[in-house]
Amino acid sequence: MSVVWHSMSDFETYYAIFIKYAHDGVEIKCKEGIIMANRLKDEKSPYLLQHKDNPVEWYPWCEEAFKKAKEEDKPVFLSIGYSTCHWCHVMAHESFEDKEAAELLNRGYVSIKVDREERPDIDAVYMSVCQAVTGSGGWPLTVIMTPEQKPFFAGTYFPRERYYGRPGLLDILREVLVLWKERREELFRDAEEITAMINKKRVSGKRISSSEKEILKKAYQLFGRAFDPVWGGFGSTTKFPAPHNLLFLMRYAKEEQEAEALHMAEVTLNAMADGGMHDQIGGGFSRYSTDERWLVPHFEKMLYDNALLILAYLEAYQITGEEKYAGVVRRTADYILRELTDEQGGFYCGQDADSDGVEGKYYVFTPKEVEAVLGREEGRAFCRQYGITEAGNFEGKSIPNRIGRVDSEGKSIPNRISGVDSEGKKTGIAGKDTSEEKMYEYRLKRTSLHKDDKILLSWNAWTILALTRSGIVLGEERYLDTARRAQRFIEEYMTDENDRLYLRYRGNEAAQMGQLEDYAVYALALLELYQAGFQMEYLTGAIRRAEQMVRFFEDKESGGYYINASDAVQLIARPKEMYDGAMPSGNSVAAMVTQKLAILTGDVRWQEAARRQMDYCLHEIREYPAGYSFTLLAMAEAVYPHRELVCTVGKDVMDGQEGKMVKLLDGRMGELVRLAIQGVAVLVKTKENAEELAECAPFTKEYPLPKEGNMYYLCEDGVCREPVREIERLRDL
Repeated sequence: MSVVWHSMSDFETYYAIFIKYAHDGVEIKCKEGIIMANRLKDEKSPYLLQHKDNPVEWYPWCEEAFKKAKEEDKPVFLSIGYSTCHWCHVMAHESFEDKEAAELLNRGYVSIKVDREERPDIDAVYMSVCQAVTGSGGWPLTVIMTPEQKPFFAGTYFPRERYYGRPGLLDILREVLVLWKERREELFRDAEEITAMINKKRVSGKRISSSEKEILKKAYQLFGRAFDPVWGGFGSTTKFPAPHNLLFLMRYAKEEQEAEALHMAEVTLNAMADGGMHDQIGGGFSRYSTDERWLVPHFEKMLYDNALLILAYLEAYQITGEEKYAGVVRRTADYILRELTDEQGGFYCGQDADSDGVEGKYYVFTPKEVEAVLGREEGRAFCRQYGITEAGNFEGKSIPNRIGRVDSEGKSIPNRISGVDSEGKKTGIAGKDTSEEKMYEYRLKRTSLHKDDKILLSWNAWTILALTRSGIVLGEERYLDTARRAQRFIEEYMTDENDRLYLRYRGNEAAQMGQLEDYAVYALALLELYQAGFQMEYLTGAIRRAEQMVRFFEDKESGGYYINASDAVQLIARPKEMYDGAMPSGNSVAAMVTQKLAILTGDVRWQEAARRQMDYCLHEIREYPAGYSFTLLAMAEAVYPHRELVCTVGKDVMDGQEGKMVKLLDGRMGELVRLAIQGVAVLVKTKENAEELAECAPFTKEYPLPKEGNMYYLCEDGVCREPVREIERLRDL
């Protein structure tokens, strides 16, 4: 469908109406042709496509844009965000759809839009600028710079006009143009100073004097000081789940027999599970909570949050045996399978906070609405179960939650979503006759959520890892099957002719060179897949990706790993990230990957790589180790006793059709997998894989294959036990 007008005067008169049509997918034309589509129309990024009909003449990040800025002697306006970012939408509606703002940008600037999820390297460079200049950062990220990509202004969200002390975007744009014309040398001087500042190298120096265990203890104590003993989490207002913080606390509790560390993790996990941040109807978690009780979330759901939370709840389940944690894992994993899985096997990025332009509309209910769906009696019971009241808890309506609802014994009332289907299989949504299922189906029909359907490799790798571990711990083969399918998707669709990884896939197109996180997290996921069935393809794949990580990303002079590869087109700075924010940093995961490979393979090159990376990390994290919890987990792998087990098999155990490891002669494959998920580094040597395994783990070359049965060789913290034939004896050891 097209809307056509005859003259530009019509466009001036009906501008607002045309904008609405454009956002509804209607093509806007005049006699000169289509003008309501900028250069973003051919991009694949959902975020960039959201801005394709802006009157702003956006460019994607490209050489053409900077060349134009130089030729026309204009500064560059850079805006960075992502498709499910609420304040990105607000700024777009206020300013980038505004005729006056667009005219100012088009006349005085060359404007560039960047999806931070597609180009984390660009985001990292200019976010470091924003943090250095303003002391904080976030999205939308707003930067103004020279045609040489050197920034002289940075901030985040700006309203169109000045608002309660916050400068307005129009004022900023006008002022910069005056400075560009009259005092440009000052802007250029600032740009040079800022560029020099973010390029200043920090030398890691020698290994610090503090012991690793002292650093782990310091981190635990720092978490204790920030812990909210009532509602869990850390801090008093806005709370982020940060699952890697909880994983560290649980590991510390286990290794140091520190009950308070486990208590902090459990209080937090329980409060999150009961709150509105946890989608009580459809499963999965929102991005973060805007209050201390985890009740009112910022409603966007992100794939990586849910994958990492699966790992945290799984760990709690393994430590405590509490079925409520297993239930949260199933609901979260099933949410991913149901709503974020592409038909080809990859996983989508997430879902927006807004429906019909209203934040949270998709998730909230009124009692009247519930009773209309369920009937009076069932509806009232549902409202009691999930705290849905006339007064509401969010803008007059209610976010379903279970905060404070306990049974006669004072225990939290369990969420009833996790049920059993007609075939007896556990599912994340209960059977068709339950209230929860009825409300879920009603919610789907009532309104819809925007889905960011691009597939990011590192986020998919976290999900592969989480689903693999879920499949093993919970005995759910469907999770393992989904994880293996996603891994095949990456190898088929997100790998180039040179066996290098792509960062993003969407619309049958893979794009953007893979970055540090892609290689590091994918290698970690492949190691997890290997421990789920001991198939050599996963071990060799993990080593291959880790080798590429070291080759293309390691800083051979100062230590650590850069975000972008050595053969990528370089920006004004080559950033490194160490801090573990919403996700573990690439450097933290690199530390974990090299440490796990060092333990599993015994190969000196991985031992040296792990030592180099840990030396770099120790120097970086020593002042505030609580900000680097995934690095602490990698450190724990090295510091605490670790066990290695080699199983040698006396008969062919490979399925010739698919090359999968099948049941071992003594029927103990499940026992080996169970040991692996408990932290034992397990290798399985057979007649078929002996040569390939020796290339991966050279020490296994000397292990003889028995004529019949199996042999088990257990080592612990550098000391090897006498080999045994019965796997049951390993429990005693």
